[in-house]
Parts: sequence; structure tokens; C-alpha cells
Amino acid sequence: MSVGFIGAGQLAFALARGFTAAGVLAAHKITASSPDTELPTVSGLRKMGVNFTVSNKDTVKSSDVLFLAVKPPIIPFILEEVGPDIEPRHIVVSCAAGVTISSIEKKLSTFCPTPKVIRCMTNTPVIVREGATVYATGTHADVEDGKLLEQLMASVGFCTEVEEDLIDAVTGLSGSGPAYAFTALDALADGGVKMGLPRRLAVRLGAQALLGAAKMLLESEQHPGQLKDNVCSPGGATIHALHFLESGGFRSLLINAVEASCIRTRELQHLADQEKISPAAIKKTLLDKVKLESPSLSVASASKVSLFTSKSPSSKKN
Repeated sequence: MSVGFIGAGQLAFALARGFTAAGVLAAHKITASSPDTELPTVSGLRKMGVNFTVSNKDTVKSSDVLFLAVKPPIIPFILEEVGPDIEPRHIVVSCAAGVTISSIEKKLSTFCPTPKVIRCMTNTPVIVREGATVYATGTHADVEDGKLLEQLMASVGFCTEVEEDLIDAVTGLSGSGPAYAFTALDALADGGVKMGLPRRLAVRLGAQALLGAAKMLLESEQHPGQLKDNVCSPGGATIHALHFLESGGFRSLLINAVEASCIRTRELQHLADQEKISPAAIKKTLLDKVKLESPSLSVASASKVSLFTSKSPSSKKN
């Protein structure tokens, strides 16, 4: 089995590193494409031994499982570009937030009558094999196709199948979740520094506290509220600290953050359906053909600049 990534950014790098570290794939069985060869992740992929190309079409041709690891509004244009190269053997896995299976199938069915499409949402801790992934299979994907993806993703963390209508909520929770955790950790470390701890020690202690708490929860059958109560001695330091968190709306902020991410995910699907992308995104996208419908960039002005795929190796990015 060979795996390809259209897009060579953080997610592609994290998954490639996770797969190779888990031993489920050799680096030479992985191909990634991006016209932007200056990305730091491109250098990392090459050092890892992953095949790198500026051609999305080459990635499709050399892959059995094809991950779409680009921003949601770019997906329709990528599908238009690589659609003619999709074969019945391909399993197309979209990691793009908000982009539905039906929208991908509709695009690809022009070129392949029964495209095998799987939508998944994962997160960057796959790089250390502690990712959280859910997936939903499309109309033409077999049970075996889903199980193959699950085997891949389970090698880099937790993975389970869900109904597609739950994936937007998953995006808000675990997809964006690492950013919430890093923000919390940064603030905890600041608190430690304020009270006199060296920065490096403060970060290490904060990270270990979060890691240990997560492991305790996953290995116990107790509700997180009960585990929290177990830390709080009557009249002690922790319950006083929690009072400050409650006064500041800590719980509401986290709930609102998950909701905001989920809502934005649905907005991204709307943008993808409109097939409009910003000039900045276009410049980073490798395409054979694209309709320039951005109000800030006219077709006339765009024609003066070469933004799209040529057969030369100097083409630039997804």
C-alpha cells in the first residue's frame, strides 16, 4: 500500500511522521506534493525519506490512499485538477474541515463514476501517535476501505467511525482541541513564572500535569468532575483556584470555543461550495485550470501572472 498527500503542510508532515514511527508505512511508500518547496515541512518530509513532488497528479498516480490535506476552499479546485487521474483503486480521504462527502463525490463522479471517498477529522498529535481521529465513509467506499483507514489512523492514536453529521462537532472539540490545550499550557506556565518558577520548568510541569490528568481520565471510569473533586481539599488551595476559574467563565469559554470552531467549519463548507478562493490562496495553489471569482482579483489582472501548473518543476503550491 502506498499513501499520498496533496498538501505538504503541518498535517501531512504529522501524519507521515506518525505512520513511519508506528512502522505501518515505510517512508518511501509515502508521497507528498506542494508547489511551495520553501515550506519548513517540505524539508522535514525530505529528511524523513518521503517522496516529494511539485505535481499533484504525480502524487495521485503513485498512491493507493490519497489524503487531501489542503484548506477547505481549495478542495474543489484540487478535485478538478486531479479528478481525471482518480481510478477505482484510489481511496480519497479528505481531512478538510467542513467539506462534505457528497460535495467531493459530486466533483469526482464527473471523472470516475464510483469514487471511494472517506471524510476524516484528525489532529496534529498524530505526530507523537496520540492523535484523535474520526471518519465517515462515502457512498461507494467499502467497509474494507474504512477499516484500512482505521488501521492507518489507529497506529497514530485513537480512531473510530462516526456518522458524518457529527464530524463538524468533532472538529470543534478534538480537531481544534490541541490549540486550546497549548493556550492553556502557555497561560499556566506564565502563572508559574509570575510566582517565581523558571520558564522551562514551568512549561514542563504544566505539560506533565495536563498529560497526567488526561491519562488518569482515560484509564479510569470516573467522570472528570469526580477526578476534579478528588484534587480539591476542603478550604484548600485548589478549590480557591477553581473559584477564580469559575468567576472568569472558564467553562463557558471552552464551550463557546468548541461552538465557534464548529460554526466556522460549516461556514468553510459554504465557501468551498461557492468555489471561490482568495488571491493569496490562489498563489499557493497548484492548478491546471481555475475560475477566478474573487472580487478583489479580476480575471484580466490574473491573466498577467502565471499562477497555475505548468510542466516545469518550478510550479508553486497547494
